[in-house]
Amino acid sequence: MDRMRILATCQYGWPEPYPSLYPMEEMAKRGHYIHAVTGTPNYPMGKVFDGYSNCRVIEEEHNGIDITHVPVLPRGSNAVSRLISYHHYPLSAKRYVNGLEKEFDVVFSNQSSPVMMVEPALEYAKKWGKRVVMYCMDLWPASLCVGGIKKESPIYKYYWKVSKRIYENVDIILITSRSFKKYFVTEFGIPENKIDYLPQYATTQFENLPKQSNVKKETTDFVFAGNVGAAQNLEIILKAAKIIADERVTDHGKEIKFHIIGNGQSLGYLQNYAERESITNVIFHGRKPPEDMPGYYMMADAMLVTMIPDKLVSLTLPAKVQSYMAAGKPILASADGEIASVIKESMCGFCAKADDEKALKDRIEDFINLQNREQLGENARKYYLDNFSAGLVMDKLETILRENCR
Repeated sequence: MDRMRILATCQYGWPEPYPSLYPMEEMAKRGHYIHAVTGTPNYPMGKVFDGYSNCRVIEEEHNGIDITHVPVLPRGSNAVSRLISYHHYPLSAKRYVNGLEKEFDVVFSNQSSPVMMVEPALEYAKKWGKRVVMYCMDLWPASLCVGGIKKESPIYKYYWKVSKRIYENVDIILITSRSFKKYFVTEFGIPENKIDYLPQYATTQFENLPKQSNVKKETTDFVFAGNVGAAQNLEIILKAAKIIADERVTDHGKEIKFHIIGNGQSLGYLQNYAERESITNVIFHGRKPPEDMPGYYMMADAMLVTMIPDKLVSLTLPAKVQSYMAAGKPILASADGEIASVIKESMCGFCAKADDEKALKDRIEDFINLQNREQLGENARKYYLDNFSAGLVMDKLETILRENCR
């Protein structure tokens, strides 16, 4: 079989700033036919994008993929509307895929939150005797704890059963972090031979980013790029920035600036916090189009990644880490677990314990006192090419998809 026909399902996808369809775009470039079923675009702010409707099915094409947007109630800004949205997509998408013919060789389901977004893939696979390759970017129901749901609660126990059923019924689980394997084995008894490691990769705009210009800057700039949510714990950057300002720390006379590029549920809170605490060395740029992001990366002396101090969150490796590395940028982190391990292995930066602003400030000082900062960026780039490059990752995914064609 030279050309695969792949059905892809995920609640979020283009034009939303979400990486779920990136692997399928790469498969399309390799000559495979992809039909993706996503929801009405509304991520991350929970408002339907201009030009779309959550009352009808919308068909379009992007980067070689045929995309179907099924009606989905927007996420909104509160827990109730988000919960409704979580259940609306699988119902809406299952109705749609039930009308599809037996034309696909394999089903690829990108699983973030909620885990129920895999249900349409299982529906189609059961009807036509196909196999489901699931790509896990978020652990369920563990991620509910980040939102304050207790393990002892009926809600958690209900979604534990839902998660177990879904994870047991997919044919292979691809994990984006090495640390995920232990969770699946110990929490649900998933056989190890059903689990394989497939890290995320950076898009080509970061893999091919030009070197930083030789224009002399008057500031030293640290950049965070990505979703601005509770799990990202960006308040720690503001607290460290305030210490740096209060203690008048500079980079050998140059002012230190922090840049937050992105949008999300926590943005308003962070902006109000910065105003209330008179933090003036943090700049909020909001969400920027993908074509603008290379410019912000080039401006950065180092990139920032922060996460909350949570046992299960620490198992994740956010895709921004791969983008930072692909761009050849040093990384400064406030995180535990997998992020800390990768930074240590690659020798690409400094990592403070999660949620410790004093430690983050100390790691920033370690960086500005380093004579050969460029070496950290070179180490990051080398580690990326050896472990995360798009060609490497996509070769493996293509092989896995072929092995699961039926």
